[in-house]
Amino acid sequence: MTVRLSKCLLLFAIGFFYLLVIFNNISDYNSNYQFVHHVLMMDSTFPGNAGMWRAINSTTVHHAFYATIICWEVLTTILCFVGAFRLAQNLRSSASSYNAAKRFAIIALTLSLLMWFIAFLSLGAEWFLMWQSKTWNGQEAAARMFNIVGIVLIYLAMPDTESQP
Repeated sequence: MTVRLSKCLLLFAIGFFYLLVIFNNISDYNSNYQFVHHVLMMDSTFPGNAGMWRAINSTTVHHAFYATIICWEVLTTILCFVGAFRLAQNLRSSASSYNAAKRFAIIALTLSLLMWFIAFLSLGAEWFLMWQSKTWNGQEAAARMFNIVGIVLIYLAMPDTESQP
């Protein structure tokens, strides 16, 4: 029961984190939009780098990219809370029922990992050379969240048995 409750609470915590991220992205839209804007513009990368042809100068595309991230976060949040509620409902169920209840949680955490890996570490850091920027570099935060969510996913995905505490 302790392990199951632990998994459930960690999933609620990630859902809560995403709720705060969404709140910040919407309530302080411009501050967080500026991050996306500057990364896509590549205006703080090394001067004269050969990758500047990748820069996107369309603010419409910047807003669309940012909106996609927010929608991705909303979907992840919903799935985290649905998954956590399903886990909570099955705390005292059989191991097979509890393991089956992990479906939404696993989908949520996988979506989260994909966002940090694709949007921030692959596209932002590598394609748009965010790693070159001293000001608009979100690699550390993205890697931190990828690691946190990845650890929780591994822990969550571990099969529960009837004999666990």
